[in-house]
Amino acid sequence: MKKVLKKTTLTLIITLLFLLIASEAMYGQSRRNKKENTDIWKYEIEGVQTGVQGTYLIKVWSYSPNANLAVEQAKKNAVHGIIFRGFAGTGRVPGQKALATNPNLEEEKQDFFRLFFAEGGKYLKFVSLTNDGAVAAEDRLRVGKDYKIGVIMSVNVDALRKDLEEAGVIKSLGRGF
Repeated sequence: MKKVLKKTTLTLIITLLFLLIASEAMYGQSRRNKKENTDIWKYEIEGVQTGVQGTYLIKVWSYSPNANLAVEQAKKNAVHGIIFRGFAGTGRVPGQKALATNPNLEEEKQDFFRLFFAEGGKYLKFVSLTNDGAVAAEDRLRVGKDYKIGVIMSVNVDALRKDLEEAGVIKSLGRGF
């Protein structure tokens, strides 16, 4: 009886260890895939309407093989787009230039931006979902292997500009040419 009990206990311990190791391997792979997907700046931005003073209300179209990851990535993409790309105007919403006037800024300040856009990074202070992350059916498209997800965001551009100026990343509007 003791022999059977020891064998059953040993089998249970080995099974639990195997499951623990397997789940960690899968979770680690998931984290790596998430990081790889969020390191690629693949998105489009369009103005939706004029936001309150100092904010832009934009729709960010993010591409990702994982629809839920695309919604989270849209926050990073929104801030990245305001800093480095700007967006074109539509009939009712004026376009906006990028905050960065130096086309090499992202490369020159890569240490700053690596931390700024890290998971849970400072970029989150300047962006919010306007519809609690709900995605309308027409804003969820399948493009090849990826999803193209449209999410409406509010970006506090005044606070973002101020933070980047204080960090010495972009020049102040008040500084001379």
